Amino acid sequence: MHYIWGIITLFIGLFLLLSALRKSDFIVYKMFVARAKLLWKDKVHSFFAVVGVILMLLSLLFFFGIWG
Repeated sequence: MHYIWGIITLFIGLFLLLSALRKSDFIVYKMFVARAKLLWKDKVHSFFAVVGVILMLLSLLFFFGIWG
């Protein structure tokens, strides 16, 4: 079961990373940006790019059952 969570986490991290790099207009990403902009201001896309990379790294831990 842990490999399923690893794959799901990988896709979420990939979504955040690609959306941040492209500054996407996808409605879900725009909702995340609107909320995070209160704290991160103009660095919100950089924040989501870093979060995406961190999630992808954590997904490896989930996938191999090391964590979670």
